[in-house]
Amino acid sequence: MMLRLFKLLLAGLALLTSQVSAHEMSMAEMQLREMARGEFFWQWTASEKRAPAEVLKPVWPENCEAEGNVLHCGGAGLSGRMAMDGVGQAYSAVMVKVFWLDGQTRVYTLTAGQPSVQLYGSADDKRGMGEIARAYTLLGVEHILAGIDHLLFVIAMLMLVGFNRRLIWTISAFTLAHSLTLASSAVGWLVLRPPPVEAAIALSIVLVAAEALHSRQTIARRWPALVAFLFGLVHGLGFAGALKEIGLPDQHLLIALLTFNLGVEIGQLMTVAAAYILWRVTARWPWAAKARTVLLYMIGAMAAYWSLLRITTIFA
Repeated sequence: MMLRLFKLLLAGLALLTSQVSAHEMSMAEMQLREMARGEFFWQWTASEKRAPAEVLKPVWPENCEAEGNVLHCGGAGLSGRMAMDGVGQAYSAVMVKVFWLDGQTRVYTLTAGQPSVQLYGSADDKRGMGEIARAYTLLGVEHILAGIDHLLFVIAMLMLVGFNRRLIWTISAFTLAHSLTLASSAVGWLVLRPPPVEAAIALSIVLVAAEALHSRQTIARRWPALVAFLFGLVHGLGFAGALKEIGLPDQHLLIALLTFNLGVEIGQLMTVAAAYILWRVTARWPWAAKARTVLLYMIGAMAAYWSLLRITTIFA
């Protein structure tokens, strides 16, 4: 029975890993450079996976016509609705950078939830706050749900604390901590290299999983909110790294930052809700306690493996 349970959990975790890897946050970047009034040169400039042109197709404003990599927009300029077919599949988001003749730059972000943006024909960023808030909220949700390391930390923390009143304080402390470092890093007050941050995130999962496996009254069990706060500072730097890749709009930096963090919180609460439902369903099953132990060992082993890989990248 135990062997069968282990195999089922192993298969489930492997499936989860493959699904998350297939939908992890990835960015494609496009540049449009104004060469003359109403004339633009466009190209794909950066990507993390396969060539963007294979899976993404720009849909230009109605008054614009593409001829190869040259975009003719005439007297109306680059104005109207621009969409991106295929966003949300191989790529979670597309960042469009527009360089205008006067030297100004504007950045637009397209996602599956917001596959089109309104362009206004000049460098004046007239996007409504609602449009930006919607895009960055969705990106925050996508990031937490696609980041398996963040998800495993939350799950391990739930197993350590349990579903009781202390969970509210623990989640609140984690939220406060990662909000502080996310904001500080996003505005440039706190800058750290990604490899140490990623290694520390993996180690935090190992430590919490290890604490959840025994019942000794350690610091983590007595004051889980304190532990969540300290580790939340590190996880916030990881969120900031993702936000840095996406980019922030200069004109609405605060609203983008707040709504991205809100999206992270929504994704986190969705995880807690799903875990609570699963806990309620399986609480009376005789093998639930054994499944919990096996799952914690698997989470700890996976995080330990990530830790070794990420630590080696620091010195590579």
